[in-house]
Amino acid sequence: MSLPENVLIGMCNPLLDIQTRVEKPFLDKWGLKENDAILCDDKLAGMFDELAENYEVEYIPGGAAQNALRVCQWILNNPKRSVFFGAVGSDKFGEMLRSKAQEAGVNAQYQVNETVKTGTCAALINGTHRSLCAHLAAANTFTVDHLNKAENVRLVDDAKFYYITGFFITVCPPAIMQIANHSNDHNKTFMLNLSAPFISQFFFEPLSQILPYVDVLFGNEDEAAAFAKAAGFDTTDVKEIALKAAALPKKSNRKRLIVFTQGPDPVIVVDGDSVTEFPVKRLAAEEIIDTNGAGDAFVGGFLAQFIQGKSLAEAVECGCYAACEIIKKQGCTVPESCKYH
Repeated sequence: MSLPENVLIGMCNPLLDIQTRVEKPFLDKWGLKENDAILCDDKLAGMFDELAENYEVEYIPGGAAQNALRVCQWILNNPKRSVFFGAVGSDKFGEMLRSKAQEAGVNAQYQVNETVKTGTCAALINGTHRSLCAHLAAANTFTVDHLNKAENVRLVDDAKFYYITGFFITVCPPAIMQIANHSNDHNKTFMLNLSAPFISQFFFEPLSQILPYVDVLFGNEDEAAAFAKAAGFDTTDVKEIALKAAALPKKSNRKRLIVFTQGPDPVIVVDGDSVTEFPVKRLAAEEIIDTNGAGDAFVGGFLAQFIQGKSLAEAVECGCYAACEIIKKQGCTVPESCKYH
């Protein structure tokens, strides 16, 4: 299938990852958990200073949806099939993100804030675990006005698929709803990622307003558990949670697709009321360098096949391939060549 340019739009928080290795006492000192993702508050502001002063850090382009699009473009090996919307500052970090996005083939259409610095995310690696703490800064200033610019209206009109992360619910629900309504009105495909447990825990009201528009819902087992609790599901079984999520009220008559990953355990896919488990290739411990970005990489690989109309089995297989390749490297950085066919 020949994909047109800008067929896929992603929207989220573009962040520059400040990545380093830390020991467990560092996480304990700042009240951080292994394998978690949170937003930075005033109590954690000093942590970024400590990282800059006392640790060797690496700057890697990040932000969940932007990561997924970069991986998707790597698989497709055909630039400008995807567009990314998000807000950055007018600074060197913003330019670094733009350069890396363009290098990856993503058509980055940032809203630029002249007075607030580009957002960053502390990506703290402890063994095979990762703890993410995002300081949104400019990313938190995105407004729906950016979507209403003539050039961006055309991009939204031309796209057939839309992928938005739960993280963006904390930033600009009106922009999400504008995309959701457009997708529903024009029989396109609207996709959402649960992104982190705290989204369901603390932002379930805006999340529940978006859910009726969602054609494809992504998440991992921890995010599924938090979602189930917030939604009042009387189960902790991931398959049952997926089935119940698929059955939630929906605007269109199309079946909702649920895709829940479970690390090295099988991927759970519910298509309407049909449940399928897809096994995951297990890597040797020494092959696992960094799990940060594995979920985003899975989505990127999945989307690369899904937007071409490939089968769910092919999409999941490609998602698993992408995740396996990404966790063999530091950060969400793609290898030079893609061996997936």
